[in-house]
Amino acid sequence: MSRIGRMPIAVPAGVTVEIAENNKITVKGPKGELSRVLPSEMDLKQEDGQILVTRPNDLKRMKSLHGLTRTLINNMVVGVTEGYTKVLEVNGVGYRAAKSGNKLTLNLGYSHPVIMEDPQGLESTVEGNKITIKGIDKEKVGQYAADIRDKRRPEPYKGKGIKYSDEVIRRKVGKTGKK
Repeated sequence: MSRIGRMPIAVPAGVTVEIAENNKITVKGPKGELSRVLPSEMDLKQEDGQILVTRPNDLKRMKSLHGLTRTLINNMVVGVTEGYTKVLEVNGVGYRAAKSGNKLTLNLGYSHPVIMEDPQGLESTVEGNKITIKGIDKEKVGQYAADIRDKRRPEPYKGKGIKYSDEVIRRKVGKTGKK
């Protein structure tokens, strides 16, 4: 059995979960509402404040979908109660981030500033060299953070670029000149 898949999902107070036909699940909570269509092979049951995910058989596809389905539902429940945040750091001489309205302006050593617009449902803030992205959908938060990071990835020699706050950059030793 999948260890993750068989764990029940606790539904906290103030959160409503609706399971419609074809496994369309809608989660409403204090921070917002998320809905998603999950694989129809999985059986979803809601009992006394918990959601249980069961699989019909032990085929390889069903085993992989079992844990995935449970994790997706759990991410939705956590998203509407607490939300998700990602923190990025901008490192480098002259590298800056600025926020105006819902536009994020990045000066990353290119000949032009990079302007990114916050996707719907996400909010980004800039404090010094840190960019914080907040939202209720874990996938969207992670994707937007990855898109920002892709504008100038950290390089291994000086560590310049945009990195996640918890990311460790493996540094390399530069060239040594002959004498």
